[in-house]
Amino acid sequence: MFRRDVLKLVVMSSLSLLSLKVHAQSKTPIEVWKSPTCGCCKDWISHLEDNGFAVTSYDTGNNRVRAQVGMPQKYGSCHTAVVDGYVIEGHVPAQDIRKLLAAKPTAVGLSVPGMPVGSPGMDGPQYKGRQDPYDVLLILGDDHRVFSSYHQN
Repeated sequence: MFRRDVLKLVVMSSLSLLSLKVHAQSKTPIEVWKSPTCGCCKDWISHLEDNGFAVTSYDTGNNRVRAQVGMPQKYGSCHTAVVDGYVIEGHVPAQDIRKLLAAKPTAVGLSVPGMPVGSPGMDGPQYKGRQDPYDVLLILGDDHRVFSSYHQN
């Protein structure tokens, strides 16, 4: 009886470790370029990690990368990311990135221009619950359309 219990424990432990490994591998890789001193960028990265993204970040700034990956400056913000061939500019919610990756539209990517208070990374306690309205834009070259809206009623 003891031998069977030990074998069962070994099998269950192995399955648990395999499950953890598969879960870790299922995270979506994303690369982020930001300033080394930007606190809101770090908070946005935490938001992504909390929502199943495996983030690699570069503290080199994002202006050069933004231009290289084809995100027009007029949609700029404080950090630029690349995920599965799409450019993510600014404080885009993780749920919108997931929606983009599922839909796979022909587009440059998504942008939340500027730094609206209440967006992921701009929602810390220092803002005291303030929520400015903002749109997530689907960038289509030099043009865009609204992808999602965040407006309080």
